[in-house]
Amino acid sequence: MLVVIQRVSQATLHIADELRAQIGKGLMVLIGISAEDTQEDIDWLVPKIAQLRIFADVEGKMNLSLQDIEGDVLLVSQFTLYASTKKGNRPSFLGAARPDIAVPLYESAVRAFENYLQKPIQTGEFGADMQINLTNDGPVTLMIDTKDRK
Repeated sequence: MLVVIQRVSQATLHIADELRAQIGKGLMVLIGISAEDTQEDIDWLVPKIAQLRIFADVEGKMNLSLQDIEGDVLLVSQFTLYASTKKGNRPSFLGAARPDIAVPLYESAVRAFENYLQKPIQTGEFGADMQINLTNDGPVTLMIDTKDRK
C-alpha cells in the first residue's frame, strides 16, 4: 500500500456538490492499494499512522500523535498513487488493485482505523469523483509504502 498523509487543520470532501465528509484537526490519508497488498499491510499501517508523532506539543515540537490529540481522520482511496509515468505521457494504473481486491481492503482499513482509534472516521466513496478541500497544517506531508517498512 502507498499512503500520503497530510496533517490538516480541517478538510472537507464533496461528491456531486454534496458534503460527504468533514474533519477538524487531524490527518487526511490518501491510500493506494495494489494487488499484492493484504490485511497484514493494514494491520501494520493503521497503528503506524495513528502513532506518528507529527503534531506539536506545548513547546512547538512534533512530539504528539493523532491519538494524543484525539484528532480526526479522513481516509480516501486513491488508485492514482500507483500511476506509472515511465512510458509516454498518459499514466498507466496497472499497479493499482482491481476493485474486487481494493474495495474489501479499503473497507477493512476503515474498520481498522475506527477500532484502533475507538471512534468513527470520515471517508470518501470508493471510485467516486470527489472534490477535497483541506488546510495543510505546517505543511506536514508524509509518504509511507508498506512494502518498505524502514
